[in-house]
Amino acid sequence: MRQKTLKNRTGWMIFTATISFCLALGAIPSQAADKVVVIPLVRVIESESGPLASVIKTGQTTSYATGDDGTWQKGASVSGRFVDNGNGTVTDRLTGLIWLKEAQCTTFFSGDVTGTNNRSWAPAIAAANQLASPYCGLSDGSKAGDWRLPNRKELISLIDDARFQPALPIDCPLVLPNAYYWSSTTVNRQPTVAYVVNLDVGYMDSGEDKLNVVNTIRVWAVRGGL
Repeated sequence: MRQKTLKNRTGWMIFTATISFCLALGAIPSQAADKVVVIPLVRVIESESGPLASVIKTGQTTSYATGDDGTWQKGASVSGRFVDNGNGTVTDRLTGLIWLKEAQCTTFFSGDVTGTNNRSWAPAIAAANQLASPYCGLSDGSKAGDWRLPNRKELISLIDDARFQPALPIDCPLVLPNAYYWSSTTVNRQPTVAYVVNLDVGYMDSGEDKLNVVNTIRVWAVRGGL
């Protein structure tokens, strides 16, 4: 038996069957020819824009008022969230992000003579984009262009609101200094300012001047994710 499968706009599967198929349903040959039989066997559910991203659990477990975050503890979580890949990278299984394990790197690429991790915003963007193995302790074979400066939501995704110094999940193997980190996200009301995130105590600052070349903030790199 031959059949042609189509999907209509509502997601039901439509089957165009042969005469023999219609006969099996009890139709006579004169009625069966060239018939389109719609059989709701499968309901196809899919997002028009791709996979859905879950909101991550904050990590807060203490309740300060009935019905607050500590009461509900809503959000996505995963056991064994972080995996040390043994090649200078750490994978976050909850977000799919791959973080550079060396968060205090000073040489991101060949010819990088800055000698420090802290940089102003544009050089921070450039350093993250040019990062490649074997710099910053990497042995993953990554190339320039694979890495980038994380956006503010990617940095915030690491924050555990039940912890501080550092404000990271207890199973996170990343070792961070007590400092702010640049994000790649610009403050919309102030285009000359970019967001910075403090992963030591766990909050996002209103922003730092991108154009001030002496305004240096720490640089960290990420790749992967949705």
